[in-house]
Amino acid sequence: MDVNAAVAAAAAIAGVLTGVIAMLAFRWSERDQKRPTRTSLHTDPVLPPGVDTVLSVLRSSAVVLDEADAVVKASSAAYALGLVRGGKLAVEPMLLMARDTRRDGEIRQVELDLPRRGTGRGEALAVSARVAPLGSRLVLLLVEDLTEARRIEAVRRDFVANVSHELKTPVGALSLLSEAVMDASDDPEAVTRFAGRMQIEATRLTNLVQELIDLSRVQNDDPLEDSEPVRVDELVAEAVDRCRHQAGAKQITMAAGGTADLHVWGSRGQLAAALGNLVENAVNYSPARTRVGIAARRVSAPGGDLIEIAVTDQGIGISEKDKERVFERFYRVDPARSRATGGTGLGLAIVKHVAASHGGEVTVWSSEGQGSTFTLRLPEAGAARDRAHQHPDLDDEAGQPTAESYEPLPAPEVLP
Repeated sequence: MDVNAAVAAAAAIAGVLTGVIAMLAFRWSERDQKRPTRTSLHTDPVLPPGVDTVLSVLRSSAVVLDEADAVVKASSAAYALGLVRGGKLAVEPMLLMARDTRRDGEIRQVELDLPRRGTGRGEALAVSARVAPLGSRLVLLLVEDLTEARRIEAVRRDFVANVSHELKTPVGALSLLSEAVMDASDDPEAVTRFAGRMQIEATRLTNLVQELIDLSRVQNDDPLEDSEPVRVDELVAEAVDRCRHQAGAKQITMAAGGTADLHVWGSRGQLAAALGNLVENAVNYSPARTRVGIAARRVSAPGGDLIEIAVTDQGIGISEKDKERVFERFYRVDPARSRATGGTGLGLAIVKHVAASHGGEVTVWSSEGQGSTFTLRLPEAGAARDRAHQHPDLDDEAGQPTAESYEPLPAPEVLP
């Protein structure tokens, strides 16, 4: 019995010792796991207090890099621009800047042109990158997209260059003609001829300045400030009256129909100028003894009914390559003919801006040798308030409605 008791006591002591050893080993392992290691300090850096909040409200794309060039924090805009891919900064020049800043602590800034994500085709992204140290181990990269600013600047330069060229032509002609008048002071017939040419150039210069003023006005003025329901038949009548003299000189017949009981909402002055430009172009670019038609109708659309006003001519038409550019400022399909008719190249640009500011659009259908149809689409007066701030893009695809695609016009009024 004594032997058995001793064995049992020894077994109990051995069990207790085993349990104590296991508990100590578990505690030691748990403390070892909680101890920070070099690897954990390297892969999980902590942003300084408040930096995360500041980065979230910045307009620029933001990327924070650690000492191993791994991305610690990146804004959604940085991913959208393709700056960060797979947890790494994907733009090599920016990565080199970050390394140099981490080494010497200096702030660096550079402007770069980056290819767009995807096919790599199309306009490059113009960005401004600024790198600065953030604490002792992190580097902050801020990237601002300058593409739109560059585009606007290019448009401004082109506009100034075009205006300068357009103004220089009539001013130079007036200068030469005035010298010719002085030299021919003893020849009444020559003086009369040169004076007539001077009057033509002065009129062209006046028209150019006026259309520049009109374009500036439609770009800056809000049509909602003086908006009102406008009768379509009144707009058409005003546009016809504006071109009656030119049409009569070329024996062009103008026919209008389908405009009764139609109303659009907007600035009467701007809408009259836009439709007047379309009708004037149709008359100026139509051969003699042809017809210009003005038709209007109501069409259904998801956002509310639209009023379509189509101006159709029987001119030479517009080629496919020119249709994409006819609404650009100073662009002329036939520069020689445009100058002969006194055109400035701003009329359709004004129409485009008026349509966009009223929540509508202007499109063109044309076929060489078959004439052209310019269609002005505007929200009807009842639904226009809800759409006035929309600016749909132009759709210059072929297949726009021709005069034949409209329903027969009820008793069109023929205007000689």
